[in-house]
Amino acid sequence: MNTFPHKPDATVTKALEALQSDNPELTEQICRTYLSTHPTSVQHIRLLGHAFQNQNKLDEATKKFNLALSLAPKFAPLHVDLGSILTLQEKFEEAIPCFEQAIKLDKKLTAVQKKLGQALSAVGRGQEADEVYEEYFKVKPDVGLVAQGVEHDRSGREQEAIDCFKKALRNNSDNVDAMRYLAIAYIKQDENLSDAEALLRRVVQIAPDFSLGWGDLGHVLVKGRNYMEAIEVYKKAIKILPDNFTAWIQLASAQATAGYPEESAKSYKKVLEINSEAPTALLGFGHVLKTLGDQPASLRAYREAVRQKPEFGEVYWSMANLKIFKFEDKEVQEMEKQLENSPLDDATEVHFRFALGKAFEDKKDYDKAWEYYHSGNELQRQLVEYDPVGNSERHKKTRSYFTSDRIKEAEGNGYPDEGPIFIVGLGRSGSTLIEQILASHSQVEGTEELSVLAKLSDTVGRFRPDNVRYPKALNEMRPQDWRGLGLDYLEGAKRYRMTDKPIFTDKLPNNYSFIGFIHLILPNAKIINARRHPIDSCLGNYKQLFGHGQNFTYDMFDMCEYYKEYSSLMDHWNDVLPGKVLDVHYEETVTDLEGQVAKILDHCGLPFEEQCVRFHETERAVKTASSEQVRQPIYTGGMGKWRKYEKHLEEWQEELEPIISRLPDVVKNAG
Repeated sequence: MNTFPHKPDATVTKALEALQSDNPELTEQICRTYLSTHPTSVQHIRLLGHAFQNQNKLDEATKKFNLALSLAPKFAPLHVDLGSILTLQEKFEEAIPCFEQAIKLDKKLTAVQKKLGQALSAVGRGQEADEVYEEYFKVKPDVGLVAQGVEHDRSGREQEAIDCFKKALRNNSDNVDAMRYLAIAYIKQDENLSDAEALLRRVVQIAPDFSLGWGDLGHVLVKGRNYMEAIEVYKKAIKILPDNFTAWIQLASAQATAGYPEESAKSYKKVLEINSEAPTALLGFGHVLKTLGDQPASLRAYREAVRQKPEFGEVYWSMANLKIFKFEDKEVQEMEKQLENSPLDDATEVHFRFALGKAFEDKKDYDKAWEYYHSGNELQRQLVEYDPVGNSERHKKTRSYFTSDRIKEAEGNGYPDEGPIFIVGLGRSGSTLIEQILASHSQVEGTEELSVLAKLSDTVGRFRPDNVRYPKALNEMRPQDWRGLGLDYLEGAKRYRMTDKPIFTDKLPNNYSFIGFIHLILPNAKIINARRHPIDSCLGNYKQLFGHGQNFTYDMFDMCEYYKEYSSLMDHWNDVLPGKVLDVHYEETVTDLEGQVAKILDHCGLPFEEQCVRFHETERAVKTASSEQVRQPIYTGGMGKWRKYEKHLEEWQEELEPIISRLPDVVKNAG
């Protein structure tokens, strides 16, 4: 039997419309008002239960569904409602008879068989679950195909899984489960991401209350670096299920990546309210607090994470990466214990070795520190890919294309915006210090390391049938194309900006290879090359475990060759674009801060401001490894640190001597 005992009232329609419009509070208000004079209206009691469910008031929803059932015990959908709310509370044993009764009352409710099968599986009644699923699959063959696909996927048979999902979609193009699982398969392969996105958009169009679908869409948007839309998508997933732990943690991560650390911190707090025993969330929370400059709170989060998960090597490295922090003796002992006695995967072992390198460096036991740093690098090099020959070839092509004559032919066509200041160089060479100085100026916004320029270069020649790409494809550029690329860069950078200040920084170090390209698309952009004693730069990179990229830093030979390639390309830019790039030596900055600040501001066309000298007082989010160091007054302790490890660095000293010999005395003699 599938009818209500009373005719529906007009308020039912209004309450239902409010519920479908994500306004369960209004549904609750309408139903309560009606029930105050008609307390036995099953329609309103049921809708009130759904309103409570959508507000995550599960106990109150359960009471309402039970009340409705006491008034209409033969109305099958109410048994489904009660079973579903019990399932959300993981009360599977109580949910099973609800689903069974619903099927008994109305054989047409085939979808309930799936819910019954899931509940039976959850309590270990596998054989009964299989029998229920078989009946379900007879009525819904497409569902059987999806189930087959999921089983293939779990067993590592990815292509077979994809074939099943596609077949299910050929049979029923609106099969939400098939669409979702096919999208997930594409995401796992890191291929067809645009197809995955299209599938998931269709999923949430068909099933707008499907929280998992919204979460998956957010994931694929993050993969495509579309962080702002991903944030909105995760918020929709949370609105459907307010205590959705996974959606909250994904939201927090997306907010942090998009440059909203304050919002991310709020989201991480909510994550930890839902589940305080979440070491991965604590790690992310610690990162955000570090970005915000709250080192004590960051350390509390990190230490709580390792209390919950002692083998969590990434957290120890994150603590070491605070730079001005020193481990306690008991923490050093715990790391050594984990390294000696625990079965660790390679990535975890790498984290522990780099963290112990920092710990023993702080103890001034440089030989022991080197042992950990060097062994950590040797292991990490096996886990990453780097092609030194390919890097050399790319630089060779860049030098061949960007000649003085070709630059003269093309220049003058770019977009003449004076907003961007590019801070380039090799990592760990003082670029964050330069950025902090500039970001302390009233006209300058400090952003972060933007990937916009590299992406832009990838668009050049992308659709050419002859496969000619950047930089050679620039030969086909028309005057208006240079201007268009300049505008495209500014549009891409806008996504990372928070203020309307006229000037902004882009401090991605690897942009040094695009200096000629920058000049042609943004002729008025300013460029600063952050420099440091070559061996200090190389050592700083060798001691740094990067979150991603910079794979040349994990081998001493690769590191040295990369530095020589970088130096050679910078020499080329100085030859073909004299005066375009300002070299700022870290050693000169820390020994003559005011003079170097004046020089930097003059190069950027900015008036001198005293606040730039007091850069450490500037409050702003800083994401890089030097975030804590640039919040301190200037100090000379970072100069010549390589001399502590001198006996291990003979290869670098010999190979880099021709470059070192050309440096100012204050750089050569540092330390």
